[in-house]
Amino acid sequence: MALTFPNGSRSYDATRDQVRFLGHDGMFEVPFSIDSAALPKRGDLAAGDEAGNLAAFDAQRDTIRDAARHLYARGRRPLFVLTSADFK
Repeated sequence: MALTFPNGSRSYDATRDQVRFLGHDGMFEVPFSIDSAALPKRGDLAAGDEAGNLAAFDAQRDTIRDAARHLYARGRRPLFVLTSADFK
């Protein structure tokens, strides 16, 4: 099966400074996180700001999902963490 993202929800993890989201491969949930540093920021939003990180995620959702699919295709893991290197 292909990795899909039927659920648009996401959450901010302040402890890890990441945005978490889920993909699905058939009936299996696939957890993802993206480091805050990998999200494009507007100048008026501070790093570590929940609203800013979630807004940045929403603005780049398609690009982030494409990077997540690419990372997922490289092999299974318990958790996939996207970093700036995944967007080059």
